[in-house]
Amino acid sequence: MEVFERDKKYNDYLASKIPKTRPWPSLFHAFWVGGLICCIGEAIKDTLLLIFPDMTLDAAGNWESTIVIVLASFLTGIGIYDRIGAYAGAGSIIPISGFSNSITSPALEFKREGFIFGLCAKMFTIAGPVIVSGLVAGVIVGIIYLIF
Repeated sequence: MEVFERDKKYNDYLASKIPKTRPWPSLFHAFWVGGLICCIGEAIKDTLLLIFPDMTLDAAGNWESTIVIVLASFLTGIGIYDRIGAYAGAGSIIPISGFSNSITSPALEFKREGFIFGLCAKMFTIAGPVIVSGLVAGVIVGIIYLIF
């Protein structure tokens, strides 16, 4: 019975320390920031198509993704993307820019441990499981497509 009482006190203590969030404003911030990131990506693609009229839509999409990834990595490096993430929550991590942030943040955090054991080893700590899950799902879908 003592263990249960200790656990209850600890859970009560944690509940008092967890920051309170208001769901509707958080949802609104996530929605408009995520939408703004996607609109910026579309504006980049449209600008590329205006500058290079012979570019195919697929090539413009590839360049757009690359530019958004580099821009998000740069913003992570100078500390701005973390503030965007604190404000927007999932609205900043669901677009491809969030994936870029999830690779850049650990790389910056562990760079002092050296190139191999810090940067290279820790770069995919957050994004690694996502990459593996995507690859496994792709292989499974490919096998199913091949069979049927």
